[in-house]
Amino acid sequence: MEWTGLNDLREKFLKFYESKGHVILQSAPLVPKDDASLLLINSGMAPLKKYFLGVETPPARRATSCQKCIRTPDIERVGKTARHGTYFEMLGNFSFGDYFKHEATKWAWEFITQELKLPVDRIWVSVYEDDDETVDIWVNEVGVDPSHIVRLGKEDNFWEIGSGPCGPCSELYFDRGEEYGCGKPTCGVGCDCDRYVEFWNLVFSQFDSDGEGHYTPMEHPNIDTGMGLERIACIMQGVNNLFEVDTVQRIMKHIAGIAGVEYGQDEKTDVSLRVITDHIRSTTFMIGDGVVPTNEGRGYVLRRLLRRAARHGRLLGIHEPFLYKVCETVIAENEKAYPELRENQDYIVKVIHNEEERFAKTIDQGMELLGDLIDRIEAESLSEEEKILSGEQAFKLYDTFGFPIDLTREILEERHIGLNEEEFTRYMNEQKERARAARAAMGDVSWEEDILAPFKDNKTEFVGYTESESDAKILAMVMDGQLVDSISEGDSATILLNRTPFYAESGGQVGDMGLILGGKCVFKVMDCKKSASGLYMHIGVMASGMFTTGDEVHASVSMARRRAIMRNHTAAHLLQEALREVLGNHVHQAGSYVDEAVCRFDFSHFSAMTPEELDRVEYLVNDMILSSMDVKVAEMSIEEAKATGAMALFGEKYGSVVRVVNMGGRSIELCGGTHVANTGNVGLFKIVKESSVAAGVRRIEAVTGRGVLRLIDTANATLLEASSNLKLSNPAELVAKTAAITAELKAKDKEIERLTQKLADVQVDGLFGSAQEIGGVKFAMAGFTGTKPDALKTMADRIKEQAPNMVALLYTVVGEKASIVAVCGKEAQGKGLHAGKLIKEFTALVGGSGGGRPDVAMGGASEILKLDEAAAKVPQIIEKMVKTK
Repeated sequence: MEWTGLNDLREKFLKFYESKGHVILQSAPLVPKDDASLLLINSGMAPLKKYFLGVETPPARRATSCQKCIRTPDIERVGKTARHGTYFEMLGNFSFGDYFKHEATKWAWEFITQELKLPVDRIWVSVYEDDDETVDIWVNEVGVDPSHIVRLGKEDNFWEIGSGPCGPCSELYFDRGEEYGCGKPTCGVGCDCDRYVEFWNLVFSQFDSDGEGHYTPMEHPNIDTGMGLERIACIMQGVNNLFEVDTVQRIMKHIAGIAGVEYGQDEKTDVSLRVITDHIRSTTFMIGDGVVPTNEGRGYVLRRLLRRAARHGRLLGIHEPFLYKVCETVIAENEKAYPELRENQDYIVKVIHNEEERFAKTIDQGMELLGDLIDRIEAESLSEEEKILSGEQAFKLYDTFGFPIDLTREILEERHIGLNEEEFTRYMNEQKERARAARAAMGDVSWEEDILAPFKDNKTEFVGYTESESDAKILAMVMDGQLVDSISEGDSATILLNRTPFYAESGGQVGDMGLILGGKCVFKVMDCKKSASGLYMHIGVMASGMFTTGDEVHASVSMARRRAIMRNHTAAHLLQEALREVLGNHVHQAGSYVDEAVCRFDFSHFSAMTPEELDRVEYLVNDMILSSMDVKVAEMSIEEAKATGAMALFGEKYGSVVRVVNMGGRSIELCGGTHVANTGNVGLFKIVKESSVAAGVRRIEAVTGRGVLRLIDTANATLLEASSNLKLSNPAELVAKTAAITAELKAKDKEIERLTQKLADVQVDGLFGSAQEIGGVKFAMAGFTGTKPDALKTMADRIKEQAPNMVALLYTVVGEKASIVAVCGKEAQGKGLHAGKLIKEFTALVGGSGGGRPDVAMGGASEILKLDEAAAKVPQIIEKMVKTK
């Protein structure tokens, strides 16, 4: 057994199975495609599930891959132990109805004993307790010592998830030696100690389970194996955990160098180094596959990992952004196998740097607030069980200050304080309920996978690139989630055709509308979608007559609508090119939507576009339109497409043959949508809106062709109405008129401000007269309705200047919120009064928060009905401050 680097191990495995007739599959992106059951790819077989289930035909009956994976259930444990990690790579070889147990076991043994040269006497094999066949193969065909074979139960050696393909599995273990054992007499394969390490699982999918304990043998059983790349690297390199593997260790050393620490010298430091090392690996790959930080779904997983890593950076004494620097080492260590990391390096670095800077703005304030809450809890005489942060306080940290709840949980755990999870969940659910928009999903096809199973071998022939009409045959019809033989007038249904000109919703382009005709029978198509198996589903209503399964029909697309969609889709391509020219090559498509009315394009960028940038982009798109460039479409291999410079959708995985849309050599993209024949057909292009979608993602909405004319008509109508309201006969006078009105309003605002100041002076004089003495200082409190917070500040400044021995609390109520100012004169401060501490205690009594300097501090409150009750407690607070001086 020779020391072997992780990258070499990956290459050895793939080349070995290629020599056994396997096709090497590139790792799928971490974002699952056509699989809503997964947030992120979490196993080697996850992207191949469609092949094992028979939904799609695999590219070959034998395949091998090294799949990047993310698993996050144990995020809190990462770092605290050296075992846990969120990112890993899974080596695997697969048979789709080709070879089975004999070859799978033989080749696995050959690879580990001849290629890797693992000592045979240190390899152990586990099998399912009833799987005599596999035991016989291992012993009599492969030649494994029977004393090194262990039978384990269903929990350990039988792979099954609900109904569907399942079967026994056989696992390979490596004996690290007695020094890693627990010392128990029962220590052996399956023990929880560190001696026997499971590194390869061979799954024999030979049964079809009904989920109720009945197993039917499959006609063509499959093989699915998985070996953790980092785990076999640990064995080959003789190290204790994944953080000591060569490529991972170099990433950790970069972090340690920035922090000025060394791994293995301090346990707390080691925890932080492990957290950052693991999380920067995960986040670099996630961003490289198109995930952006958001507050939901996989984007939230990314944000959580980045922010947890950033927080541990602060624990190491790193107070400036640094993760974006470390990701360069991650890229360098992995670019041989994943060249897309280097291709997207600028973008990955920018996303990480941007998120670090965003987090820096919230973490300090959040940490301070949480620290105050923890200090209060610890100051009270409470038992361990009673030390609990309320769900309301945790929610306020999250909702108001953007402080992640996961970080709150982690910090509370470190201080041995609990969290009222039930209360926090209630507040979160209430927020979601308020935010949730009630909308019905038209054309629901959730029945698709089950109902269309009998048609999995059928595919619809799409002819819509060249034809707007075609003859077809009805393969099936679905109504209310069930297959039906016929539909009649008024029925809402879905029709499946063997041939269609209708474009199915894909790649951001909406599905076509139109008609399906059969004699005098008419079905109105309102939408068109595509099933995972390639069937086109025409969704609509039977307008007249009746259709039955097997009918010969004529399908006709609404071309006026299609042409408008094509204009917008072509404009989206030109827009991306213009954005890259103006903003830079970090711009990547992050989503799009084109229909007959709008061209909506989401892209990676980290700040709002300036008016000048928007004007430049709009000019470039129109220039490309008016240049009347031919739009040429060609199918070619992915390698040929890349050679042309064609842009691919960020994070997307493509087949071996792709469709390239070339617009005069200026814009070249991989795309399956429909486009105009010449850019001149787009007509005109006008940006309507630029906005933020998520952190690091911007959105442009635009119109083309007749949409621009409608926009002009609407703008003209608005100008005429505004002119009429201002009693102007000519819209050209609007600019001068609005300028005059603005100047007049500013003058009135100044007069109001002067009068407000005069009134404030009168009110402050009244406060001086009504002040009461508490502990040797004068105290006054007053409330106002409708007064601006700035006026309170002005009053506070006057009190501070004219009454040095005075402390005052002033508040104003506007709507359902109160703004509060506390002020302490210089002499009052000398007696122990502190405006910041005073307002902090007062606002806590009225459902708010606040703080500030010793002389002046500000705060807010939401429970305005408690203001009078809280005011009665202020003298006690002042007395306490004076006494503790």
